[in-house]
Amino acid sequence: MKSTGKLVGTTDVVTLNTKHKRAKIGYVLAEEYWGQGFTTEAAEKIIAFEFNELNLERIQARCFVDNIGSQRVMEKVGMTREGTIRKGMLVKGKFQDLKLYSILSEEFHP
Repeated sequence: MKSTGKLVGTTDVVTLNTKHKRAKIGYVLAEEYWGQGFTTEAAEKIIAFEFNELNLERIQARCFVDNIGSQRVMEKVGMTREGTIRKGMLVKGKFQDLKLYSILSEEFHP
């Protein structure tokens, strides 16, 4: 938070593959700050940086199938749902399905 200097979340380039010009982004935000647009704003900025400065062709993100908030963030930043990664992540001893979203350079309109 700019007003307090408190860290309330992160947005990261989780993986970067310069050979294939693609990246995966991820984000996490403290629950008390959900629904205020912080994650969307941060994701927009990191996507713009990746397309404009790194000249990437594809950026993707994923979320648990029941994480509607994360799904909305990906849709707000222009990503398209590609499908479901079945049993894509092991969490607390149980496999979870993930929704996969992406945006291509030609779809990016800042």
